[in-house]
Amino acid sequence: MIKINDSELQKGASEGMDEFIEVFTSAYKQTINDEFTAENMAKLSGEQHSLLAYQIFRDEIMVGGFCQLIQNGYGAYIFDNPFAKVMRMWGLESFSKIIYKAKKIYDANRADLERERSDDDFMAMYEQYEAFDELEEEYFEMEEDVTEAIARYVDQHIELFGEII
Repeated sequence: MIKINDSELQKGASEGMDEFIEVFTSAYKQTINDEFTAENMAKLSGEQHSLLAYQIFRDEIMVGGFCQLIQNGYGAYIFDNPFAKVMRMWGLESFSKIIYKAKKIYDANRADLERERSDDDFMAMYEQYEAFDELEEEYFEMEEDVTEAIARYVDQHIELFGEII
């Protein structure tokens, strides 16, 4: 089990919900050396992967949307794993629906969305994939509530996410 320092956790919790989550996800990234290989992925549990996926999702969407998330190589990690299903199981049904809708766009356009692009071509993606815009806006409106609900879930099931030392 991945060890989480209690004093870091208390500090994170006092700074906010996203900082609380980041204490866990930083430990996960350190454990896998920030490399998403099959060997490293086995070092995390399903719950830990789901929490890390949320952190990545949130960070990428808040800065550059689904196009950035996918171009930065996280499309498969988010959409080819049971992330949306887990979010629904954690009580985040509306958020889960956004992920499922984005997955449909991703699956239908995967090769194009994942191909190497110049900076100009990357910027043009935002016009080409305007279908993501509405989903991003929905997420922006619920982000604080989603982050808070996930932090609360982690706090209530902390033993699934790390060993507090």
